[in-house]
Amino acid sequence: MEKKEVKIYLFRHGQTFYNEKGIFTGWKDSKLSPRGIKSAKVVARKLKSKKFGIAFQTRLSRSKDTLKEVLKFHPECRNIIQDDRMIERNYGTLNGMSHNTFIKKFGQKEYAKIHRGFNDAAPKGESFAMVEKRVASFIKDLKEMLKKEKVNVAISGHGNSIRLFRKIMEKFKEEDVVKWKIPYDKYYTYSVSV
Repeated sequence: MEKKEVKIYLFRHGQTFYNEKGIFTGWKDSKLSPRGIKSAKVVARKLKSKKFGIAFQTRLSRSKDTLKEVLKFHPECRNIIQDDRMIERNYGTLNGMSHNTFIKKFGQKEYAKIHRGFNDAAPKGESFAMVEKRVASFIKDLKEMLKKEKVNVAISGHGNSIRLFRKIMEKFKEEDVVKWKIPYDKYYTYSVSV
């Protein structure tokens, strides 16, 4: 049987009010800011000419609201799946705390370790290494689904889950992952042979 290439379009939700204020957002449900709505619309326009049959979102409104903007141009996409393996990194007890408050209490060095250390988890939260495990499981299941469905997919993800998705799909190293800024108005494309 002939192989077919299908595409994965992966993008970050727009900026939220917490992102704007430098707050550890994690699993808190912060809404899109006006700037965030604007960047969601930018991604939507950039993806306008693409086609996809399945879209993924997480339970958080920023993922759903960004996807809503994208789907305005995609009446062909009727299958929307919620999968929290692509949700933001959980910052545990730091969810909702401002970066500045954390730095004042614990210092810049500790902030750098928690914020960008690959194996360092926030108290009662996740490290990048932990997020990578759930993202890897999502990718494995996604590839199986693509083999069956043979359609392009869109994923409305979160900054830190996108880091690990990119690490796996693009074969990057841990030290690369922690340096990246994941923009609000860009998307990543992956081809999978099915």
